[in-house]
Amino acid sequence: MDDELIIKELSKKFGYLEYMVERYFKLFGKEQTIKLLEANEAKFYPSIRLNTLKMDPLKLKRRLEKKGFQLKHIPWTNYGYWITKSKYPLGATPEYLLGYYYVQQAVSMIPAQVLEPTPKDIVIDMCSAPGGKTTHLAQLMKNKGVILAFDINPKRMKSLRYNLERCGVKNTIGFNLNALEIEKIGIKADKILLDAPCTGEGLICFDPSRKKSRKLEDIVFCSNRQKNLLQVAIECVKRDGIIVYSTCSIAPEENEFVINSLLMEKKVEILDLNISFGKEGLTSAFGLKLDPNLIKSKRFYPHFHRTEGFFICKMRKR
Repeated sequence: MDDELIIKELSKKFGYLEYMVERYFKLFGKEQTIKLLEANEAKFYPSIRLNTLKMDPLKLKRRLEKKGFQLKHIPWTNYGYWITKSKYPLGATPEYLLGYYYVQQAVSMIPAQVLEPTPKDIVIDMCSAPGGKTTHLAQLMKNKGVILAFDINPKRMKSLRYNLERCGVKNTIGFNLNALEIEKIGIKADKILLDAPCTGEGLICFDPSRKKSRKLEDIVFCSNRQKNLLQVAIECVKRDGIIVYSTCSIAPEENEFVINSLLMEKKVEILDLNISFGKEGLTSAFGLKLDPNLIKSKRFYPHFHRTEGFFICKMRKR
């Protein structure tokens, strides 16, 4: 059976739009594509980040275990756990309502960590709501320094404010403002986190509807918006300042292609993430050669890492 027929069969079997499986074939080959599609059908455990601003992690872990929760440590963080068994919904416990933990996907705990914010920093979170990474930044900064958290959506801003209050965050100012306009604030940050709006293709393992709800035009649209957002990040960070860019997409157009355009303009240099897990970033895709330094970025996949599809890149402004 030739590849075209295999792609049609796999698209039908797993319920994807055909163009998506065809792209996976070009990126990963037949064997890895099948493993990716199968992994997206598997059960993924939810995860939580224990909030050190409010409670000692060890005490909270013991408290949850006494309530019948089974926790499995996430290897890339000191206070993250997969919940392999629970008697109660994670968002309905007294511990959650008191802000002792945040329900957050395991791989999305990495961007704030690799940004390495300090209590002396001014940090911008460009697309912050509902607040998972913002509250994580505050936790890492020990509620010191300053975080400027932006989001364009008023309803999502309500969620952000709720989560900031619930988690005891005191060093953050929220702005209901389009991230493309943050230069209006007139502040240069030491560090910027851009968890960019994307197609969310990497979330299929949690949201199967994305198999058919994302078109190729959506990838192009998101890629253009991401490039614009990253250009703004560069303008709003100090010279030698740090930017961490992440998405929950595995499309190169939303990840390596976005970064590559800036490397060509010599506006940033890519830094090592200094993490031993994750796959190296792509240095070629769909017949296009990219900057070799993109190998320093990281990709995460359901079939390799038992996480959502995810991309992270750390840069320094030249």
